[in-house]
Amino acid sequence: MAKSKNDDVAVLEHLFEVIESRRDADPAVSHTARMFEKGLNKIAQKVGEEATETVIAALAEPRQALVAESADLLYHLLLLWSVKGVTPAEVYAELRSRANRPAKPAAGGGKDK
Repeated sequence: MAKSKNDDVAVLEHLFEVIESRRDADPAVSHTARMFEKGLNKIAQKVGEEATETVIAALAEPRQALVAESADLLYHLLLLWSVKGVTPAEVYAELRSRANRPAKPAAGGGKDK
């Protein structure tokens, strides 16, 4: 049976649910619970670190490293959403609204690089 785009979205939504369920878990056994315990500043710092590692992987490492770093970035981004009370549905709605806007001409009339 072929996988649908909805299956991919479901993976992110399931991961978000798992993250939410670990909010009150034992930090001694759950990395997610430890991150919640460390708080917003540490989680935001971790998102920045993972974003940097993703960029480095894109520029200088094999394709699989980019895939792995992207997964790490998405996990930490979902964790950040959770701690701030943002849901995936809110982000999806924002993306949908942007997709429905007319395209803007590039600044300076040049092409994307």
